[in-house]
Amino acid sequence: MDHHQARQWLATAVAEAEAGLAEGGIPIGAALYGADGTLLGRGHNLRVQDGDPSMHAETSAFRDAGRQRSYRGTTMVTTLSPCWYCSGLVRQFGISRVVVGESETFHGGHDWLAEHGVEIIELNDPGCVRMMREFVAAKPELWNEDIGE
Repeated sequence: MDHHQARQWLATAVAEAEAGLAEGGIPIGAALYGADGTLLGRGHNLRVQDGDPSMHAETSAFRDAGRQRSYRGTTMVTTLSPCWYCSGLVRQFGISRVVVGESETFHGGHDWLAEHGVEIIELNDPGCVRMMREFVAAKPELWNEDIGE
């Protein structure tokens, strides 16, 4: 996968992150794309909105995609490095690739995923970094709750 395609797909996740922020939630978005490039599902972190600690962005996109016969060849695109919970989801269901918008604000489990054969594409997107830094500065208590601190 080339970086141009990855950046195009990241735009879907960024739009989800912006929607989550507008709803008063945590600005992390994700999208799941099929091997053929079809958008299967999209979502954003809904922990605050739904009062559900398991509704991370990747989980939301995964649920939106619905049941698939197989997840091999799919790509999870996320604005932020996936936490251990979401990294486990990727590994459990055999998602082949993860596009990471940024990992400066939070360095989750993407190195572990790479060690286990998942292709990782890090984009170090300045817009994703800015969005998360502004959020963390404005709402540190909510951010710390999200990452379990």
